[in-house]
Amino acid sequence: MSNRTQFDEQLVSLKEKLLEMVYQSKHAIDQSIIALQSQDLELAKLIISQDKEINELEKEINDIVIRNIVKQQPVASDLRRLMVAVKISSDIERVGDLAVNIAKSTLFIGKEPFHTSTDAIPQMAKVVQKMLSDSLTAYHEENIQSAYSIASTDDTVDRMYGETIQYLLAQMALRPDAVPQLTQLAFICRYLERVGDHVTNIAENIIYLVKGERIDLNFQV
Repeated sequence: MSNRTQFDEQLVSLKEKLLEMVYQSKHAIDQSIIALQSQDLELAKLIISQDKEINELEKEINDIVIRNIVKQQPVASDLRRLMVAVKISSDIERVGDLAVNIAKSTLFIGKEPFHTSTDAIPQMAKVVQKMLSDSLTAYHEENIQSAYSIASTDDTVDRMYGETIQYLLAQMALRPDAVPQLTQLAFICRYLERVGDHVTNIAENIIYLVKGERIDLNFQV
């Protein structure tokens, strides 16, 4: 088997592991919102314990990249593909961490009845989950138009975050006794907003992968 064939097989393995990371992180966000809404504390604990699987995938990706840089001495375009895999895996790992943070906030709230509507949180989660799905497709297909559209979706997440935080702050003024719980709900909104930022980073790296250009999508919309 030629070195090039071996390298191409390693690139396929990298892509498969990245796609698996995206799937797992999306699932973790989904489950964390279910745990919150149902106040399922056992599910929240499970999400926290399963985070090590996403972390292990990131480690495997880093190992593959380092091994191929050392052994294959890749040309510029191949090196870019390897480095993009590392950057994307780092953002996906952070998404998994944010799902864990949501689960921890759920544990903090516990079984205490909600003092206000939490409807905005699953709505935000639905948007960022679609962003994750779109980023998976965009990376798999190396579709830069899909990558650009993710930035527009992130603007929606930012708007939803701002509106929800204002609502929660108003509720804190009305219900001082509920401030600890309302603070955790605000944290959860922030975690979801950060997911949108990390997916936007992924979109930027997809564009860099295809075009070889560094673009800040926050200034492209």
